This record gives sequence, structure tokens and C-alpha cells, in this order.
Amino acid sequence: MNIKRLLENISDMARQHKDRGKVADYIPELARIDPAQFGISVCLANGEQHSAGDAATPFSIQSISKVFSLALALGRLGDSLWNHVGREPSGYAFDSIVQLEYEKGIPRNPFINAGAIVVTDAILAGSTPAETLGELLRFIRVAADDEDIHINDRVALSEKATGARNTALAHFMRSFGNLRNEIDLTLGTYFHQCAIEMNCAQLARSGRFLMNAEGSIIPRLISSARIRRINALMLTCGHYNGSGDFAFRVGLPGKSGVGGGILVIAPMRASIAVWSPGLNSYGNSKLGTEAMEIFAQKTGWSVFG
Repeated sequence: MNIKRLLENISDMARQHKDRGKVADYIPELARIDPAQFGISVCLANGEQHSAGDAATPFSIQSISKVFSLALALGRLGDSLWNHVGREPSGYAFDSIVQLEYEKGIPRNPFINAGAIVVTDAILAGSTPAETLGELLRFIRVAADDEDIHINDRVALSEKATGARNTALAHFMRSFGNLRNEIDLTLGTYFHQCAIEMNCAQLARSGRFLMNAEGSIIPRLISSARIRRINALMLTCGHYNGSGDFAFRVGLPGKSGVGGGILVIAPMRASIAVWSPGLNSYGNSKLGTEAMEIFAQKTGWSVFG
């Protein structure tokens, strides 16, 4: 199969779409992004990488960062992390507070906002926000084999200025004793984490460690058992209340972000990153989802055989 040609065809089709979805305008810095952009990149297990479209254009990875913070938290806390956050799909929007009351401040999974705030709080324990963010950036840079990955401070400040819902989630969980650090420290770290900026080529390379493929070109950053668990959560929870739809259409683990990016893993085969800023009703990239559906159909890659 000619992966490069497939990516170019998908990129051409994406550019012809008129309905690109809606950018995340509730975060002012993201509202400024031109929706007429599309990039895709595939990093194969043998080290080959192919890209098309705007794959070199940086964007805010937003909730995709939760994959990396979860990997760090599991390395630090192991299975005790699951005392603070669940492993089930939420069925609600990513910033919903509804389920937290029923489940006594324990978020359904680490990929909804409440769950990611708990994970950030866990890796912050005993460290300053600067130290924690430095550790997270080092992890991502090693995974991507690229030192040119940074935090966009303007996006972080924009998120803080409009982060009332996340602040409410944090206070609610604190009332149940499920946050250990000062809320301002945890949320400040979380907002800056979400503001990490990458392009599709970097993001695809950073996902290689989740392929669980053997070989010197794949960085072994966490154990195979934890890789399987993260992939399982990406499949069942990686697209919020649109996770079932993505699994049905694509059949591969993936994690989306409201910046329009999606990181997808084809276990043992490839790491794929796609980006288009316009979102669908679930808050996931509209053209990115459609592109991954075509990609999965054409390659035949699926965890379901």
C-alpha cells in the first residue's frame, strides 16, 4: 500500500469539504484559528513517516496532552491512581459536572476534564507547576525525538481567563477530598499542559511509544501492560461522548482535542496524527474524524480484525 499517496488523496478530499465544523470559539485564542486547514501524518513502526497537507503547522494539542500526563501518572502512582479516577465512558460532555455528584467526586475516566484535572493533581504532588510541566515536556520531547516542542503561553492564559467551568469541577472534587494540591496550582498546571503546541508530524512521532511495537526506533517509555491500558481507554473514552461513534467508524484507539487534533494508534503498526480545527457536535475534529474513517477503510487497520 502506498501510504503517502493515500494521505495526499485524503488531504485533497478534506480541502474540498465545505462543512468543516466549528472552531472552539469559547477559548479566544482558538477562535482565531483558520478552519480552512488540514494536516495528517503517519509514523510507521519501521520508522518511516509520511505526511500531507498542513502537517508542519503547529496547533494546540489540548486534551491530547491527557494521554501523556496519564502515562506519567501511571509511572508514578501505578494502580493506586484508579482510586481517584475511573475507567468508564462518561456519556456526558467533556466538561460536565453531572456525574461527579452521583459518584462522590470520582471522575468517570482520565480523559474528561474532571479526570484530567485529577491526573494533573496527582503528578503535581511534591513538585512545583514548573517542575511538573518540565517533566511532561521532556516526556513528550523524548517520545517525539524533537526538542522543538513548547507551551503556547497565550493559549494558556486564554484558557485560564475562560476556565470557570474547570474551576467549578476542581472545587467540587476538592469538596470530596479528591484533590490534594491548591486548586490554583493544579488548574494552572492543567491549563498550561493543554496549551502544549505541536504539529501533526511531531504528534505522530510522539505516539510511537503507544504502538507497543518492538524495535530500537520505538522509545520504550512505559511498560507494555500500561500501554495496553492507555489504548483501551483511548478507544472507549478518547472522544468523550462521541467515543462510541469514533470506535464504530474508525475501529482504532484515539484521543482528540478541541484544538482540532486527533492522535490515533494502530497497535504494532503506526501512530497517526490528523488535524483540522473545525469541530463536530461532540467537540472532536469533524474533518479529522472523517479522514480517519477513510484511512481505516483503505488500510483495513482495526483492532477488531
